[in-house]
Amino acid sequence: MTNPLPPPNLVRLESPAGFTTSGRHPSPRLSLARRAAPLASPQEQIHLLNHTAAPEFAEVLKARGLPPLKASGVAVLQLNLGKLCNQTCSHCHVDAGPDRREVMSRAHLEYALEILKRTEIGTVDLTGGAPEMNPHFRWFVAEARSLGRRVINRCNLTILNAPGFTDLPEFLAAHQVEIVASLPCYLEENTDRQRGDGVFVRSIAALKRLNALGYGQPAERGGLPLTLVYNPIGPTLPPSQNALETDYRRQLSERFGIVFTRLFTITNLPISRFLEELVREDQLDTYMSLLVNSFNPATVEGVMCRETVSVSWDGRLFDCDFNQMLDLETDSAVPRRLDEFDAEALGSRRIVTGKHCFGCTAGAGSSCQGALV
Repeated sequence: MTNPLPPPNLVRLESPAGFTTSGRHPSPRLSLARRAAPLASPQEQIHLLNHTAAPEFAEVLKARGLPPLKASGVAVLQLNLGKLCNQTCSHCHVDAGPDRREVMSRAHLEYALEILKRTEIGTVDLTGGAPEMNPHFRWFVAEARSLGRRVINRCNLTILNAPGFTDLPEFLAAHQVEIVASLPCYLEENTDRQRGDGVFVRSIAALKRLNALGYGQPAERGGLPLTLVYNPIGPTLPPSQNALETDYRRQLSERFGIVFTRLFTITNLPISRFLEELVREDQLDTYMSLLVNSFNPATVEGVMCRETVSVSWDGRLFDCDFNQMLDLETDSAVPRRLDEFDAEALGSRRIVTGKHCFGCTAGAGSSCQGALV
């Protein structure tokens, strides 16, 4: 590929409608970026983290006799299709929302397809924002599936019953797209507290539709994978993934008749809006101490950055989605742009780390694939 990487793509927003939620647990009215909040700056976030008492992640690895983090291949190409979202969740590390205009262009997605054609990368992981709101989402999914790639759609569920998107469940099922769906709790109060009033009810309705299309049903009966994602409401680590999955199954089955394939637990990293919440509640130092003191060396081998390359909406390359939000690009010795993608070089790269990395290695560990041990 010799054509230069095209300029960033910004969508036009007709109105700020939908920014707010009313009632007991409103999510933030606007993103950090739209509010011009200090922590909208990745550099300010890093500055704040670096001024905590937490040690450097690389130093802890060395002290535990562990080598610096290096990639072990590229099995997953994770594409952030944009920061545009129909929700403004209180914990969002992407700072996504209806007021964000950044979306990945078709030209960038065409580069991604070319990469898939010339490599053995088996999984395409689509995230956002709400990745479904990218105007090229359906086209890209169909193209990636035609190449025989496993496609994962990280879905907030409520997008599936939003105007203009109500036929998405049928589209996803027809293309056998795996769904990883956010449902931070099986209780309405807790879910709405984190994601906004009415989100739980709309999420349950979406899950019932997905079940009716075969999602979450047993694989031997032709079922499609439906993974639910839990993340803590406050500054705590997730409980046991296996135990919580049992609770989710019982609660969702008994109360709503809903089934699913598995549950992932993901730790909230001290980034973006969750970082702002920690600062506002004077919990940052306490939370960082929790992460550092819970460091588990057994998790290091399985962290997602080892086999994933994360691509930002504007075509830059990162070791993971969290590094992407902190603007920590891949090591300078390897490609940093989609049009320079070199699977061999990226597959053995040194991984860029920071104090936020303790979030992925605390307790049972955390990654886009849930707990690590």
